[in-house]
Amino acid sequence: MADPSSYRPRPGQIPDSPGVYKFRDEHRRVIYVGKAKNLRQRLANYFQDLAGLHPRTRTMVTTAASVEWTVVSTEVEALQLEYSWIKEFDPRFNVKYRDDKSYPYLAVTLNEEFPRVQVMRGAKKKGVRYFGPYGHAWAIRETVDLMLRVFPVRTCSAGVFKNAERTGRPCLLGYIGKCSAPCVGRVTPEEHRDLAEEFCDFMAGRTGTYIRRLEKDMMLAAEEMEYERAARLRDDAGALKRAMEKSAVVLADATDADLIAVAEDELEAAVQIFHVRGGRVRGQRGWVTDKVEAVDTAGLVEHALQQLYGEETGDSVPKEVLVPALPEDPEAVSQWLAGRRGSQVSLRIPQRGDKKDLMITVQRNAQQALGLHKTKRASDLTTRSRALEEIAEALGLDTAPLRVECFDISHLQGDDVVASMVVFEDGLARKSEYRRFQIKGFEGQDDVRSMHEVIGRRFKRYLHEKERTGEWEETPAPTGPVPAPADPAAPAPVDPAGPVPAPPEPAPGGPVPGAAAPDTGPGEEPREDDGRPKRFAYPPQLVVVDGGQPQVAAAKRALDELGIDDIAVCGLAKRLEEVWLPDDDDPVVLPRSSEGLYLLQRIRDEAHRFAITYQRAKRAKRIRSSPLDDVPGLGETRKQALIKHFGSVKKLRQATIEEVCEVPGIGRRTAESVAAAFAAAAPAAPAVNTATGEIIEDDDGGSRT
Repeated sequence: MADPSSYRPRPGQIPDSPGVYKFRDEHRRVIYVGKAKNLRQRLANYFQDLAGLHPRTRTMVTTAASVEWTVVSTEVEALQLEYSWIKEFDPRFNVKYRDDKSYPYLAVTLNEEFPRVQVMRGAKKKGVRYFGPYGHAWAIRETVDLMLRVFPVRTCSAGVFKNAERTGRPCLLGYIGKCSAPCVGRVTPEEHRDLAEEFCDFMAGRTGTYIRRLEKDMMLAAEEMEYERAARLRDDAGALKRAMEKSAVVLADATDADLIAVAEDELEAAVQIFHVRGGRVRGQRGWVTDKVEAVDTAGLVEHALQQLYGEETGDSVPKEVLVPALPEDPEAVSQWLAGRRGSQVSLRIPQRGDKKDLMITVQRNAQQALGLHKTKRASDLTTRSRALEEIAEALGLDTAPLRVECFDISHLQGDDVVASMVVFEDGLARKSEYRRFQIKGFEGQDDVRSMHEVIGRRFKRYLHEKERTGEWEETPAPTGPVPAPADPAAPAPVDPAGPVPAPPEPAPGGPVPGAAAPDTGPGEEPREDDGRPKRFAYPPQLVVVDGGQPQVAAAKRALDELGIDDIAVCGLAKRLEEVWLPDDDDPVVLPRSSEGLYLLQRIRDEAHRFAITYQRAKRAKRIRSSPLDDVPGLGETRKQALIKHFGSVKKLRQATIEEVCEVPGIGRRTAESVAAAFAAAAPAAPAVNTATGEIIEDDDGGSRT
């Protein structure tokens, strides 16, 4: 615990202008980001008597080891920079709203020649028009099914569309009139785009025009005694009205607004948002967060606005935002929102009428969401706490293992040997810190040696981080090869090369911490610490390996060789789900109903899933490999250009250097590299089908195994 006075800046050093400040801990990681109209006044509040600080603020300033700031010109710039830094550094003491799920949107792909209507989740794409979010995907599909009678826009995938183009026959929707069938030329691209834009207009709230037009056409058809057409128009108008009834009018005058409500207690807060477009509720979403910083309702509202609109532009930001409490600087927030929208945005508290009544409804939803979350979390917290306590008791640990890392080895008959590392904190998976490894120290199948290598490489990186940050003053353990013991199952020398970092798995809502800064290999100069969480800076209290006594012994030996004696090790064997400890001849058998055993099984199974996924991906990549992959400087675009020009890899292999140079974007040096790659990869003899005697031609360039 640090004394804030040890890093308090002198009063004259802090400017009295607007800016954004960062608190860093002893490892130079950013733990809190804030903004202020006056940096000098705001930072002075953190360095008063600790007894007068809020408990959460007291924890933050005693965890921090330094503070720094950046001066900006306006409060709007401060707001934007604060949001950017929170997204970049993921500070542990900042409130961060995270969706508990990925909300579905109704999307119209206006960036395609033939726009498609579909359900989309995840990050928004350029050129796509979005409506929502909706609570359930089925609600979108029901609405679309009704509207396709009037706006028969394409809804099929690219594969179905191309197949219909090839065969000249539309899909079922084309036959029953719910698709205009642009795939077979029933409408031109311009006519189909007009249909898609009319669909968007209707979804945006301009509904009356289309219904009145249908009713007028229906009356004209009836007067001309075209009763079948009149009946069809009547049904079309009815379908549009039913689609409108699914989102009843809640605000008059075709209001476009977002209503935000907050329900909170001392520890947590729930936020609910209703998206109203054209006076109708078009979507709803919500978050629940821990109050890790001392923040009031106004602060929660400001964080929610940053989360909602930080990545949005244009009409995605409504003309009016209704909130339960105004942020500390409402004018700056309004200007920031106006900059995102491109026109003025009204930020206010509803005082009376329909808007206040609707805000009460949103507030009620927020309270129910918080109550439901607390009920679920109370049960979940109790279960996880009991599981960690049972593990600590069974393994003889002094405290519950709050951070557990599990390692697993995966291969296919000795080929493509890989390993995985998964991380669980407080009994929950922390996927941003998953890592994967390629076994480099030897060839072939040996799970024991592989486990020794992986554990050694992981914890060498941990010692490197400790030494680099100054936490570790002693002479580090030798990093050279370890002499192999006489035991035939002994590990090979540990390869000093670092592990292959796993790509971040998805997570809704922003960049993945820990995946930004690349590793530094042996002999490389480590880069200046930038405050982002490092890959191997945090040691676990418990290492779990997938396997029995040999794997556990290998893991413990790797830690001993590095001089690490404060990390517990155990293994979970699949055969009888028994737990093995180092130097014990008998396993620890947990009851089948034990929550601790359930947690260990979940961790082990997740490590196995992650390892086998990586191993299958490597094997698939090897099978699909081509000589072109080894040509330096030849990217995917120019590979495709070569294949398209010659028609196949076989014809490209037979082409001369001059013929390769004729491909746009391919110079002579690249053409020579392509020819050299094919010459090096040329088979000694053609492949032969032993059943028929036929020579097998390889037209796709893929190697077969």
